[in-house]
Amino acid sequence: MSEEPAVYTVSSEPATRVAEKFDVERVRSDFPILAQHVNGHPLVYLDNGATTQKPECVIEAIAHYYRCDNSNVHRGAHALSDRATAGFEGARSKVASFINAPDAKQVLWTRGTTESINLVAASWGRSTLQPGDRILVSAMEHHSNIVPWQMIAAERGATVEAIPVDSTGTLDMQAFATMLNARVRMVAVGHVSNALGTINPVAEIVRLAHAAGALVLVDGAQAVGHWPVDVQALDCDFYVFSAHKLFGPTGLGVLFGRREILEAMPPYQGGGEMIESVSFAGTTYNQLPYKFEAGTPDIAGAIGLGAAIDYLQALDREGAARHEQALLEYAQQKAAQVPGLRLVGTASHKASVLGFILEGVHPADVGTLLDQQGVAVRTGNHCAQPIMDQYHLPGTVRASFSFYNTFEDVDRLFLALDKARQFLV
Repeated sequence: MSEEPAVYTVSSEPATRVAEKFDVERVRSDFPILAQHVNGHPLVYLDNGATTQKPECVIEAIAHYYRCDNSNVHRGAHALSDRATAGFEGARSKVASFINAPDAKQVLWTRGTTESINLVAASWGRSTLQPGDRILVSAMEHHSNIVPWQMIAAERGATVEAIPVDSTGTLDMQAFATMLNARVRMVAVGHVSNALGTINPVAEIVRLAHAAGALVLVDGAQAVGHWPVDVQALDCDFYVFSAHKLFGPTGLGVLFGRREILEAMPPYQGGGEMIESVSFAGTTYNQLPYKFEAGTPDIAGAIGLGAAIDYLQALDREGAARHEQALLEYAQQKAAQVPGLRLVGTASHKASVLGFILEGVHPADVGTLLDQQGVAVRTGNHCAQPIMDQYHLPGTVRASFSFYNTFEDVDRLFLALDKARQFLV
C-alpha cells in the first residue's frame, strides 16, 4: 500500500468510458435501500459524506447476531457468549488488517470518530499538555477535530491554532512548516475534508510534525471508504474513523494508536472491562485495548463493521476508486455548464465531494427542491463553520459520491438542479 492515495486521472478519455470497467449495477444490487422511490422519483443518494448505505451482508450480519448469538462478550460461560466474543474480537482483527495496524490490541472501539478524538484529547491531553503548549489543526477541519482540542487546551493552558487553507481548499504546507516548533505537541488533521473534498498530504504532514517533536492524529472518517489506508506507511500516531462511513452501522468508531502512547495514557472512562482488579484500597487497569473500553460495547456494531470490511475486501477497490474519480470529473464538467453555479473546493487532489453554491440562492432552498425530485444531498456548513466563514458563505450544497453511484445519478442531480434554478433564480 502507498503512503498516499493514488490520484486517478481519467481526462484522456470520456469519464463514462473509463467507468465501464467497474460493474456498478452489480454493486448497486447489494444495497437494498437504493431501489426505493422518494417523493415519486427513484432515489439518487448523494449524501455519502454524511453516511454511507449498507450492503445486504452487513444488515444480515447484524440481524444474525441478534437472532442467534445475542450475548455479552468475554466473560460468559456459555456458547452464545463464546460466539459473540469470537465475532466481536474477530472484527477487531479485521480492522487491524484493513488499516495495516501492527497489532489488533492497538485498535480501540469507540462510539465514532468524534468520541475517538475526544478520548485522545481528554486522556493524552490531560496527562501531557502544559501551559504554553500548542495544538495545530487545519482551517478546514470538522468541528469534531476542533472543539475537543479547544476544550482540553482551555483546561491545560494550551492554544489551538489553525493551519491556513487557500481559496481552492488546499492546505498551505509552507505556512504549516513555519508554524512548527518545540511547543507544538499535537497536529490534528483530516485525511479528507468532508466539506471540500481536499485530500491532505498526510504522510508529509506526519514527517514534518515528527521532525519537530509533535504527535499527529489523522481524522480518516472521509478517507477509509475510498481507498486502502496503511497506518504504518503514514507513520501517524493516531488514526480515527467511523463505521457508518465505511458501509457499516452507526454508533461505532475506531481509534488506532501507537502502542507506547496508548499504554502511557490514562483510562478515559471507568467501569466494567477496563479494570483488572478493584478494591477500596485501589484499582488496577486492564491491558490494551480493554483499558479504554469501559462498559458493554456495541457488539452488533463491531460484527456489522467486520462484515462491511469483508465486503470491501472482496470488491475491486482500485476499480471503485477509478469509478468514483470518474464520477467527480463528470460532475465537475456538468457543473461548469450551469450559469451562476460556483464550486467550493477546487483543490487539485480531491476525493468524491462536489460542493457548490448557486449565486443569490440559499443552499437549504436548493436542497429542499432537489429532495422533492428524489435527489438526496446535504446543505449547510457541514460541521466546518470556520472554513465557510473564511469563504464568507453560510454553507454549500454538497453532493458526495460513492462507488454505487452512477453517471445517471449525476445526470439526475443536474436535471433536478436545472428545475430548481428555474424556480429559485
